[in-house]
Amino acid sequence: MKNISVIGAGTMGRGIAYVSALGGFNVVLNDVSEENLHKAQQYIEKTMRTSAEKGFLQTEEVERALTQISYSADFNESVKEADLVIEAVFELMSIKIDMFKKFDEACPPHTILATNTSTMSPTEIAAQTKRPDQCIAMHFFNPVHKMKLIEVVRGLDTSNETVAKVMEFGERIGKECVEVNEFPGFVTSRMNCLIGNEAMNMLMEGIASPQDIDKAMKLGLNHPMGPLELADLVGLDSRLRNMEYLYQTLGEKYRPSPILVKYVKAGRLGKKSGKGFYDYTN
Repeated sequence: MKNISVIGAGTMGRGIAYVSALGGFNVVLNDVSEENLHKAQQYIEKTMRTSAEKGFLQTEEVERALTQISYSADFNESVKEADLVIEAVFELMSIKIDMFKKFDEACPPHTILATNTSTMSPTEIAAQTKRPDQCIAMHFFNPVHKMKLIEVVRGLDTSNETVAKVMEFGERIGKECVEVNEFPGFVTSRMNCLIGNEAMNMLMEGIASPQDIDKAMKLGLNHPMGPLELADLVGLDSRLRNMEYLYQTLGEKYRPSPILVKYVKAGRLGKKSGKGFYDYTN
């Protein structure tokens, strides 16, 4: 496996491209928006060089990695030589299915098709292709260059060979992989959404402030980040979509907290909008 195509130049896509290039792969980062591609390139170059200045990376490996990433708005050109395509687009089933249909037509026959998703069914997505045995889910975590885990999620028809190749890819980019059999929410999202939703309900009920809820989880349960801070980082709109999907598939205990619904309606989406459970405008 040499050539990786990442589709979607948002927060997750640019992070996946970053670690893939540092892992020694040739990477094409694709997006329909030239502006998104430009922002992703600026982010990747700045983050790599800052890491080198701080001693986390060698200057030589940064310069090598930067030469191995190309940026393209041309979909067919971006995937025509891919050994592995990783889709990192909007967390909506209809969009992901549409992307996989396009992959199936444009990618070489050997290409493995992966979706970066925290909740969606790789079986349902793979069923829209002629190669369900080569389809899989890879759940990366934000920020990708710092978080060590990838959940590798096997669909109903995913072959052992596909799983093995994806696990090897994960190791080469410096990640720890866990293999998960498909079920809504996988492992981490099921747990994380429950904790975050309960924290939101506690806030709504006036039990404690966002700061104290997060502080209690960090100091009392040794969580590296509080659940409300994490929801703001992920994006409250993204969290709401995940909760709605889990509510539909797993039932009542995943009903989204009313305060989450209200904040999204108000445009308080977390860090990316400047305001969520915390105020980031300053």
